[in-house]
Amino acid sequence: MGEIKSYIAVDLGASSGRVMLGRTNGGVLELEELHRFDNGPVEMPDGYHWDIERLFAEVKIGVAKACAAGAAPRSIGVDSWGVDYGLIDAEGELIAPPFSYRDSRTDGMLEKAFQQIPREDIFQRTGLQFMQINTLFQLLAESEERLDKARHIMLIADIFNYLLSGKPRCEHTLASTSQCFNPSTGDWARDLLEELGLPSAIFPPIVEAGSVLGGLRSELAAELGAPELPVVAVGAHDTASAVAATPSKTPYFAFMSLGTWSLLGTELSGPVLSDECLAHNFTNEGGVLGTNRLLKNTTGLWIVQECRRVWAEQGDEHSYAELAEMAAAAEPFRALIDPDAREFQAPGDMPENIRRFCRRSGQPVPETPGGLLRAVYESLALKSRWIVERLEEISGNSLGVLHVVGGGSQNKFLLQLIANAVGRPVLAGPVEATALGNVLMQMIAMEDLQTIEEGRAMIRRSVELLSYEPSGGAEWDEAFDRMMKLLG
Repeated sequence: MGEIKSYIAVDLGASSGRVMLGRTNGGVLELEELHRFDNGPVEMPDGYHWDIERLFAEVKIGVAKACAAGAAPRSIGVDSWGVDYGLIDAEGELIAPPFSYRDSRTDGMLEKAFQQIPREDIFQRTGLQFMQINTLFQLLAESEERLDKARHIMLIADIFNYLLSGKPRCEHTLASTSQCFNPSTGDWARDLLEELGLPSAIFPPIVEAGSVLGGLRSELAAELGAPELPVVAVGAHDTASAVAATPSKTPYFAFMSLGTWSLLGTELSGPVLSDECLAHNFTNEGGVLGTNRLLKNTTGLWIVQECRRVWAEQGDEHSYAELAEMAAAAEPFRALIDPDAREFQAPGDMPENIRRFCRRSGQPVPETPGGLLRAVYESLALKSRWIVERLEEISGNSLGVLHVVGGGSQNKFLLQLIANAVGRPVLAGPVEATALGNVLMQMIAMEDLQTIEEGRAMIRRSVELLSYEPSGGAEWDEAFDRMMKLLG
């Protein structure tokens, strides 16, 4: 048995955050949750924001717990969701709490951009799926006053790396979600930014995943009772970290990181900037160690989360496992929805939004919670089939097993639906793929691991994977035809 080594992984999600301790022990990687805390957009007079000050206080609690427990961590790394950003002023302070991507200020910003630069041209320079939440379109909605005050722009995990290390840098995988990044040059798309009237000088240098940014700031180390341990830029986009820990044995595989969002794609050696990729609105995001993630961002379990919240406020509270049981007991294929329709993107009365969509599309309207959830789960599965089929067309690769990682990989009912819909085996796990991938990149930075293939082999030794085989082909084919008509 070799030396036990430990690493602190800070995993910030749009609904919760965790500080985890990863330990290598006898060739396996173990995770311990040190501190968990809620997250979510905070409504302020000017819109929805993220409370970075509170979140950083929570992160410090977790780091202090790790050090107080005598873990002697070798390094720390942070990952987060993409697209959202903070503006840092000349004094090194956040100008204001960052806006949330769910804020409505970006309404109409795609059209504003396309009036100045054609959609096809923006895609060729960024390779990114067009979503109004992307950083580029958020910046177009920014006030001139805030942009004039800004010295740096940093995405969410980059902000935390800056608070920990004092180094203003942007990590590659996170930068690649912004639509301000050119995947062909590996640098910011400064010409695009300037043509749109945005200040390119505020974008800091880009560093690769696996880079050591520096040591923990001395005053912060003293406050937390921590050593000045190295701060590592891991795959700072949470999906990049999750894919790094996807336990595939083959070079060509499909992955789904399933949580609030569903990110379904495949790992390639470079970006795909074809007309077909643009036509289907697929995206190229940076992966770790020179890889590219060709994928589609779609709404995931957000709709279920919002239904659960609304019902809880009405006094009818259920666990996610109970919600899945309610859906399983409901009539199949009664109604379908487009999970990416506009009415499902913002917080609100999600059960009523589902009913409204069904009425508008001329379908039977589910009345029970189980019926509403069944419509959501089946629609997520059918949308996944469309994405996998397009992935094979665009990449030119035959994709076998679909690896599902993240919190959604615990939903056995939904995973069986996905296997049925896509007509291929689904391999579920690890649940904590993002934190595990975070740790793997710290290990590579600290030269405790040589390659990502070694890391994936370690993951296969460390976690239990569950397999789901497809069934019910004909009825799913019929439902898929209905879904395609619904999507137009």
